[in-house]
Amino acid sequence: MKGKWLSMIGALAIGISLASGGGGEAAASEKYKNIVNVAHRGASGYAPEHTMASYALGEKMHGDYIEIDLQMTKDGKLIAMHDESVDRTTNGKGLVRDYTLDQIKKLDAGSWFNEKYPQYAVQGYEGLKVPTLEEIFTKFGKNNAYYIETKSPEVYPGMEKELLRLVNKYHINKDKLLIQSFSTPSLKIVHDLDPSLHLVQLLSYSSNAVITDEQISDIKQYAEAIGPNYTYLSRDYVQKVISSGLGIHPYTVNDKETMKKLIDWGVTGMFTNFPNLLEEVKKGK
Repeated sequence: MKGKWLSMIGALAIGISLASGGGGEAAASEKYKNIVNVAHRGASGYAPEHTMASYALGEKMHGDYIEIDLQMTKDGKLIAMHDESVDRTTNGKGLVRDYTLDQIKKLDAGSWFNEKYPQYAVQGYEGLKVPTLEEIFTKFGKNNAYYIETKSPEVYPGMEKELLRLVNKYHINKDKLLIQSFSTPSLKIVHDLDPSLHLVQLLSYSSNAVITDEQISDIKQYAEAIGPNYTYLSRDYVQKVISSGLGIHPYTVNDKETMKKLIDWGVTGMFTNFPNLLEEVKKGK
């Protein structure tokens, strides 16, 4: 991996060296402590995903990154939302690309959570608004750590260029910025626009995960880590990725037993809706 990547997240470097063997009990403790804790859509197990409340709670629960999925409005504004449709996480209907930002801002992005998860309901979640990427950068600052995904980039031509424009406009610290995507073409566009950026190739498996030497070699041409769904991973898979020099951040891990297993296998970080649980694991609880 690039030296800059290693200095950016010492945890990754430590995770790689420990995964390679040796170190005893102290090393095992360090391996847990230095796992990268990615607050998935914020602390989305406890608050409405991709809202300022969720991001703030993720930080409070010791998430290392504010993780943001991007969609683009009809008038070309980047907003934080996982789905191409507004249906699931707002009181609206239809596709994001058919809404202007003004129309998006009239939607309620919080009440659905209280209805679906009454055990975590908070009255203040009612009426929460969908944030723009600019609003997130403004609120959380240029030196925060962001993990940003280009979602459905084929639907939104120019998404990558607009993302980088905002990164530069708000002087975001690129050493603490990760850009991820399932779309290899999208990541390659970002890499071509700014080769200094740190990229993560997301992967999805529906059966036992296998990654070839050729795939790893191809990914290393533009990215420095992968993010696979954890369900079908194996120790051998994780060790192969780590020994190649790539980092590995599986998604989305929401129970302590699985967190511990993946750390023991050698992962260097993971996504979770419950960053407080991963923080407890990191502390040996």
